[in-house]
Amino acid sequence: IVLDEVERRRGISAALVYPFMRSLMESPFPAPGKTIKVKTFLPGAGNEVLELRRPMDSRLEHVDFECLFACLSVRQLIRIFASLLLERRVIFVADKLSTLSSCSHAVVALLYPFSWQHTFIPVLPASMIDIVCCPTPFLVGLLSSSLPRLKGLPVEEALMVNLGSDRFIRQMDDEDTLLPRKLQAALEQALERKSELISQDSDSDSDDECNTLNGLVSEVFIRFFVETVGHYSLFLTQSEKGERAFQREAFRKSVASKSIRRFLEVFMESQMFAGFIQDRELRKCRAKGLFEQRVEQYLEELPDTEQSGMNKFLRGLGNKMKFLHKKN
Repeated sequence: IVLDEVERRRGISAALVYPFMRSLMESPFPAPGKTIKVKTFLPGAGNEVLELRRPMDSRLEHVDFECLFACLSVRQLIRIFASLLLERRVIFVADKLSTLSSCSHAVVALLYPFSWQHTFIPVLPASMIDIVCCPTPFLVGLLSSSLPRLKGLPVEEALMVNLGSDRFIRQMDDEDTLLPRKLQAALEQALERKSELISQDSDSDSDDECNTLNGLVSEVFIRFFVETVGHYSLFLTQSEKGERAFQREAFRKSVASKSIRRFLEVFMESQMFAGFIQDRELRKCRAKGLFEQRVEQYLEELPDTEQSGMNKFLRGLGNKMKFLHKKN
């Protein structure tokens, strides 16, 4: 919107751009989901008030989850998600550069509120293909023309995904066992019924951002993390000097579900989890992102949500999922 307004003014006179940008810069930066009003003047239109709304989840502005579902079945997508979550080596293979780029960026976005900490090359040039022999975690994309050479390389254990055929070229064979069983089933059910959920939600008065595929998919995966690590803030203690420290073992042992505890034993050793906790230990005051908002809601509901598994997961996704809960 800002760029459109700049272009609109520049089309009349370049001198109109600076006053607009100055007015914009003097306005406070809005928190996620909030709106600011910018007063401007335009010859012929007079004084105007421009409303600028910051998306609740601005990280999705340049992410397209549609490409993932066009290339992958829900089951395959969840297997890839699980592999990345445990920081394994993943190779995407596709015919088009755009497919590699879109799918790579989209699958990394599913990890929010965590961030991929390792090698990330959405489109790996053929001249650099030897990178796939690296023993450390990575997510790379290769054009199909490089596939014969890839198969001849001494690649360590890795998940190789053909985005054109929804098939794994190579796998570890344990991808179905990496996530807590009930949460994995809930993820699958919610994603398989995504069209139904979006259609149901578009009939309600809820936020427009939730009426899209991006919004729904984001909420589904955020709910997974809320269920597994949403209680982390309860185990951040503060010393007299104001320093925060995370109580790792107490955090893990506080989980009632054995399958989630087993998952956390592995996940808590990842650099993703370490980076996430370090950020929370060091941060003072910061605007709460979507994950923190969902965690707050989760902790408020905690005493009243003793049900487990599918119904608890679907209930937690909010109003857009209520009819699913009733059907179960």
